[in-house]
Amino acid sequence: MNVEDKVKVQWNKLTGKLKTKWGRLTEKDLKVADGNSEYLSGRIQERYGLEKDEANRQVEEFGRNL
Repeated sequence: MNVEDKVKVQWNKLTGKLKTKWGRLTEKDLKVADGNSEYLSGRIQERYGLEKDEANRQVEEFGRNL
């Protein structure tokens, strides 16, 4: 199972962990993302002023550590 699939299956459980790691994400961000790691990376990039590659790397790392 790839990272995207893991995230989608466990999305409701993960929202708390996501808010802990990236507290600047809003409830709306998480609701709209609904397991979409590309959207999530974009919101993290926007909220934290990160480069796209860094935001993607952080999301991938988060997924590997599930």
